[in-house]
Amino acid sequence: MDSQTSQPSQASQSSASASRPAHTFQVDLRGLVDLLSHHLYSSPKVYLRELLQNAVDAITARRAEDPGAPARVRLHADGTTLRVEDTGVGLTESDLHELLATIGRSSKRAEGLQETRSGFLGQFGIGLLACFVVAERIRVVSRSARTPGAPPVEWTARDDGSYTVRTLPDDARPEPGTTVHLTARAGAGEWLAEERVLALARDFGSLLPYDVRVGEEAVTALPAPWDRPHPSPAARRVALARHCHALFGFTPLDSIDLDVPLAGVRGVAYVLPSAVSPAQRAGHRVHLKGMLLTERAEQLLPDWAFFVRCVLDTDSLRPTASREALYEDETLAGVREALGERIRSWLTSLAAGDPQRLAAFLSVHHLGVKSLARHDPEMLRTMLPWLPFETTDGRVSLEEFAQRHAVVHFTRTVEEYRQVAPIAAAQGVGVVNGGYTYDSELVEALPSVRPGTVVAELDADTVTAHLDDVDPAEELALSGFLAAARAALDPLGCDVSLRAFHPLSVPALHLDDRAARHEQARAEAEAQADDLWAGILGSLRGGAPRARLVLNHLNPLVRRISSLADPELIGTATESLYGQALLMAQRPLRPADSALLNRAFIGLLEWATHGEDGRR
Repeated sequence: MDSQTSQPSQASQSSASASRPAHTFQVDLRGLVDLLSHHLYSSPKVYLRELLQNAVDAITARRAEDPGAPARVRLHADGTTLRVEDTGVGLTESDLHELLATIGRSSKRAEGLQETRSGFLGQFGIGLLACFVVAERIRVVSRSARTPGAPPVEWTARDDGSYTVRTLPDDARPEPGTTVHLTARAGAGEWLAEERVLALARDFGSLLPYDVRVGEEAVTALPAPWDRPHPSPAARRVALARHCHALFGFTPLDSIDLDVPLAGVRGVAYVLPSAVSPAQRAGHRVHLKGMLLTERAEQLLPDWAFFVRCVLDTDSLRPTASREALYEDETLAGVREALGERIRSWLTSLAAGDPQRLAAFLSVHHLGVKSLARHDPEMLRTMLPWLPFETTDGRVSLEEFAQRHAVVHFTRTVEEYRQVAPIAAAQGVGVVNGGYTYDSELVEALPSVRPGTVVAELDADTVTAHLDDVDPAEELALSGFLAAARAALDPLGCDVSLRAFHPLSVPALHLDDRAARHEQARAEAEAQADDLWAGILGSLRGGAPRARLVLNHLNPLVRRISSLADPELIGTATESLYGQALLMAQRPLRPADSALLNRAFIGLLEWATHGEDGRR
């Protein structure tokens, strides 16, 4: 069949399309309310924020045309009903049909108000719909300020999706503005109680620019705490500390002003008084044009700034659909970078002018500063004299440690450091424990900010090279002892060597590295695998050096053991020294190590008791 006849022509398609009737979506209001209450909003309490947003936006719209118009919002609650009155722009009958009966339509899109769009908080239609989360009936009485001759109108809706509109007499509402009446749904009366409404209004609206009251109680408290005048910097710190305790429940170590005029951001960051995990997500309070948007903003600051909690007001950041979080876009990324720079500048100023406060801060939050310094050479250079590290010289800064040692040795794990720290210190070798978060990265970055500094990773070979060799004649005389000791530890993948080192109290030193541990783990897996996997793991066998037990020839106990003639007793004693060396290094014990310790302990007990019986 010809392809031209197998498909309808474009003209016939257009004709068919034109003859089909258009349909509109039908909205199940009950289902939509359920969606709002269980999925879009985190709590029913947001209904009050939506009412405040609508009232504030209505006032903003009226003042855009009449700057001298009154700006008042009044709330009256009794546990069953809630009445919200505003002196805003108001609505006409056509506005009611167009805006309130169409989900998502906003009065802020009305003609003539596009130039003031940035001053609004939300959408009247979707915001009022959210009230059905706590109300079974909503009644709106409004009079338009834009159309002075228009009479007051009433819009009444129920949660089944039905609504009515009627015109009211002039005396029903003489002045422009809007009054919203809510009637509580069954079981939701607590949300309309006066005490609850006042608490929510203060939480959401304390920074709103207009006069908002619940009954006679004021809601707004301007200026914001960070903008209020104080007689001295110390008095301001005390006042902000009180604000932090009331808001977050802790007294801060310090406060940091967050002022980013280009992004329209003003606020304060409070430094936590105790250490927190970097993985713990911080919750920050963000107000949008004075209205609380969220108290759990997580993406506001860089990840390294996990040691502060922020409260701020902005007019530039974009909220998500639920208006309970921030939308991740270029603006938020820019604000995050600017706030991070502000915190970085605070740290730099402390280092330059207030070392006592900096030391107090670092004693708690050095991990956050280390996280920043590893990506910021200038911050690392600034903090070098202050950041503490665990070293063989005690807990000192890298700057101080580098001044004492020609070579800055470091280990990559805490276990490696514990293995070598006592021996290295006795030999005069300086070692930094790089096993903690970020520490090895910062040590390796040291030459970039301190030219001439030599940094080297400390491994088992380096440690062994700093230990004294035993006289060859003495070592030859102990060849039988060493052979028996090596035979005892060979099944564990560990060699035995003899050296002389300090301190004398250390009888043995267990040394390995990551390559040796990897080979050991591979060998264990091969021994436990079936034939197929054993063959595969066997093909992966490497030439990595084995772990070593270095016996201290200067230690009296080792000398006594080396004089034993019984190979079996030498093996048991060597196993005991091996287990003790593992415990001293605080290494996690494998099942084979635990079995060895138990076997060696029982063996020594048997030898001791048999020896006692023989003496009797």
